[in-house]
Amino acid sequence: MSNFEVVADGLQFPEGPVALSDGSVLVVEIRRGTLSRVTPGGDIEVVADCGGGPNGAAIGPDGRVYVCNNGGFEWMQVAGMWIPHGTPDTYTGGRIQVVDLDTGAVEDLYTHCEGRSLRGPNDIVFDHHGGFYFTDMGKGTSAAVDLGIIYYAKADGSSIVPVASGMHGPNGIGLSPDGTRLYVSETVSGFSWWWDVVQPGEVVGGKTFAGNGGGNFLYCWPEFAIYDSLGMEAGGNVCIATMVKSGITVVSPDGKLVDFVENSDDPGTTNICFGGPDLTTAYVTSSSTGRLLRADWPRPGLALPYSA
Repeated sequence: MSNFEVVADGLQFPEGPVALSDGSVLVVEIRRGTLSRVTPGGDIEVVADCGGGPNGAAIGPDGRVYVCNNGGFEWMQVAGMWIPHGTPDTYTGGRIQVVDLDTGAVEDLYTHCEGRSLRGPNDIVFDHHGGFYFTDMGKGTSAAVDLGIIYYAKADGSSIVPVASGMHGPNGIGLSPDGTRLYVSETVSGFSWWWDVVQPGEVVGGKTFAGNGGGNFLYCWPEFAIYDSLGMEAGGNVCIATMVKSGITVVSPDGKLVDFVENSDDPGTTNICFGGPDLTTAYVTSSSTGRLLRADWPRPGLALPYSA
């Protein structure tokens, strides 16, 4: 694993990293059901017990952490690595939760939209208007699998609307540096998509720009890969956490391969975020083996709204 160094191990399927100004990194531990903090020295501290399956996380305009909770998974262990699969008997629905970092208090902000229950919220990104987009991958049983939905909601709990639907496992989500493009990685299809943002909570279009399933990225993708979450660089490149052929796939806005940074020790590379004074430190979750990784990044990451 020449490209990364280990910051912490022993995490229980970490995802949703959020780099803080004090050098620590928040992660969710999906299998543990917690929001946790990894100190610069690698210690792990539980911030809040979210229950279910906390997944994506982001700092909101009020300084609290907004968490996509997928309601939980069944788990299996293969070759010493944890793999999520299926829906447990304890599943009680998906939700958007808010966590107070000072007290650890957790509250449910959204559980439904237009009479439909949230199923498997996965990843989240805030805009500069006090709202956030999030993906809902849905849930699956032996009889049926949900199609996914992208939602837009206000941080104050006043509004939630669907903005795109009919997707096959929408996962990572991000906004371009100028906020005019919404990017989503789609796990089941192996594609990534973008939409034009007309106004907060309204998008048009929906075009593929990268993916191993076909389209304009096929020529530079000879091996099988599965897309998970994503992060944005300040210059507009999209950094897609890539599983199976594991690492970070860096793609330009027009769909050209910029770089692939390999993480060969774990097929479950799931998330990336940026921290450090110049946002040139990449933090990556190596989920199946329970590790948070770190690497110097050649280009600065995008400064997110409300970053702590």
